[in-house]
Amino acid sequence: MKKLNYFNLLILTLVTFSCISVTEKQNNVLTKQEIKDGWKLLFDGKSMDQWVMFKTGDPVTGWKVIDGEMQNSGTDSDHSGDIITEDDYENFELDIEWKINPQSNSGIFYHVQPGVTDAISQSGPEYQLIDGKGWPNHIKAYQYSGSNYAMQAPDGAEVKPVGEWNSTRIIVKNPHVEHWLNGKKVVEYDLWSDEWKAQKEAGKWKDAPYYGVAKTGRIGLQDHGGLTSFRNIKIRVFSKNVSSNNNASTN
Repeated sequence: MKKLNYFNLLILTLVTFSCISVTEKQNNVLTKQEIKDGWKLLFDGKSMDQWVMFKTGDPVTGWKVIDGEMQNSGTDSDHSGDIITEDDYENFELDIEWKINPQSNSGIFYHVQPGVTDAISQSGPEYQLIDGKGWPNHIKAYQYSGSNYAMQAPDGAEVKPVGEWNSTRIIVKNPHVEHWLNGKKVVEYDLWSDEWKAQKEAGKWKDAPYYGVAKTGRIGLQDHGGLTSFRNIKIRVFSKNVSSNNNASTN
């Protein structure tokens, strides 16, 4: 009877470890199905070879790769540390996981046009990332995580506690854009629509002529204040539209 118990315990242990190995998620890798579906990694967990500095186009400095996480400088760099992808993307689906430290602020940009302005925020729209509960000053509805910063406020956004990983999905099918946060759609709008133009002219970007006008551009990550970490950054395009040309829409 004792031998049988030891045998059963051994089988249970092997089954448990087998289940853990099967279900444990590997970070910064694509599954066979994701590869088949056209996904591409923008970060392999080891290097930042697919990213350059926004202002100069030089190799990335100031950022770190630690334990498979891409981390910004953790200081207020006044945008000098913002980074962008080497490639342009027009219509795409971007998945990214992020966690933010207390009183930190960052963002994910798309359709970024390097060289037209010194501030990344005055080029492409921004999916806002912020410690909304711990931020020391009052912030407006369109400044919370998941918002299209200074334009559309998030609806029903549920952000994980500081230090825990959140999942973001940005879907762009010109002119339609969707922001998803932790599995829920929180923002939806149409670029260059009459409503969008009216919002731009009435708000923060009225004197930013390059804001949001491009049909294609780089993906950007912000180094704006405090520490933000990223992982599992992947993208798939909806057509063959990765280009080095920056074609702007009519304003």
